[in-house]
Amino acid sequence: MASFLEFEKPVAELEAKIADLRSAAGEDGDVDISNELQRLELKSARLLESTYANLSPWQKTQVARHSSRPHFHDYVALGFDHFMPLGGDRLYGDDQAIMGGLATLRGRKVVLIGHEKGNDTESRIRHNFGMGKPEGYRKAIRLMELADRFGLPVVTLVDTSGAFPGIEAEERGQAEAIARSTEACLGLGVPMVAAIVGEGGSGGAVALASAERVLMFQYAVYSVISPEGCASILWRTAEKAPQAAEAMKLTAQNLLDLKVIDRIVQEPIGGAHRDPAAAVASLADAIDDELEALCVLPAEQLRRQREDRFLAIGRDLPN
Repeated sequence: MASFLEFEKPVAELEAKIADLRSAAGEDGDVDISNELQRLELKSARLLESTYANLSPWQKTQVARHSSRPHFHDYVALGFDHFMPLGGDRLYGDDQAIMGGLATLRGRKVVLIGHEKGNDTESRIRHNFGMGKPEGYRKAIRLMELADRFGLPVVTLVDTSGAFPGIEAEERGQAEAIARSTEACLGLGVPMVAAIVGEGGSGGAVALASAERVLMFQYAVYSVISPEGCASILWRTAEKAPQAAEAMKLTAQNLLDLKVIDRIVQEPIGGAHRDPAAAVASLADAIDDELEALCVLPAEQLRRQREDRFLAIGRDLPN
């Protein structure tokens, strides 16, 4: 059953009418409703398109968090071949919020790393809602070192509200692990392409997104803090989250203008959750395209590009 967001209610009502009409037609096969059905379906498609053409930053945040949006396992199943998961940080344990391993993309061997949020209550708890712990970021470091050693490009899929802020994570060195993971990204001698596929929250996202090419889905968001967190600090209430989202410039379009990201990947009309296979295929094509250009460059040039793109963020902006 489709799950609709608050701003999608008009679309939900139309689709409910379409479902009722189909059901009635099934009960009485003598009634020809094809013309009416076609009219309503066209109206629904146009309404969905117009709705998604004018989303506010807060509405895009809701789309980025949609429970049916593709997650790491979906990208592996739909966009990559021969995935071999590798677990553990060789220090403490295996964090299920950050997954990784060897994979093949369009015939090219890569090391794939990403956040996994889970898709139901049980899996969300097991994957800690995509909030990585220190052992998760240390696992990512281990996989990046493996990629460097064997000359394999690194692909990361970022989708987290932020690193896990629990006491046990702090006790095991959360800040240090995030910093080391960011350092590992910047020091890679192989190509690295990062994709913000849902939420990109705070240092927990940056630790896997410090690449020379950063892609972002059309309805994804990327920010230093959640809109609710920002609103709670500025206005002492999370109810101001829509205003905070507007001010934070967290959408793909904003971030492309600010040169925080390099490329926007288009999603199916209505968001990636409406057609995961098409969304994953679009992202896989974009990643493959970027790797094609990067894989011919020497290690030193890759590091220099990575450093230059991050030092350039925020420069040449109007006062």
